[in-house]
Amino acid sequence: MDLEQFRLKSKQQSRDNQAFYKKLAQRPPGHLDELFHEAHDEVFAHTDCLECANCCKTTSPIFYNRDIDRAAKAVGLRPGDFMDKYLRIDEDKDYVLKSSPCPFLGPDNYCSIYDDRPTACREYPHTDRRKMHQILPLTYQNTLVCPAVLEITEMIRLGLNNR
Repeated sequence: MDLEQFRLKSKQQSRDNQAFYKKLAQRPPGHLDELFHEAHDEVFAHTDCLECANCCKTTSPIFYNRDIDRAAKAVGLRPGDFMDKYLRIDEDKDYVLKSSPCPFLGPDNYCSIYDDRPTACREYPHTDRRKMHQILPLTYQNTLVCPAVLEITEMIRLGLNNR
């Protein structure tokens, strides 16, 4: 995985992808789910996130209270101490990591708290969830972070253009 090549490609396609996602928002919600789920399954049949881990290197998940409790226990800290050491409150009033890359990401791209990782990490990149119409802006943003989401987007665009 050449992350520099991905970053360049995702930035070059950013404007077109943003317009594409606005058009996708006009489609029936159930149809959107079907498009994304089919593409998600196809892309992740050959994608190994451990080769990339760009999400862990560049962004932070939201940590909800249950995530904080789980992660704190995994690293042997009290929740308050975990929050002081690793988290900050962002502009949306959510708890997020103070820094990136994620402090739990190892040099081998393995997560040291994998079994206790936040829900947002467990569900990332969210392209297999129901009600995709609710998260299209987030999914567009993820085209700039996740090579698999960019590939899913390209696959959906190609499929729609060939109909």
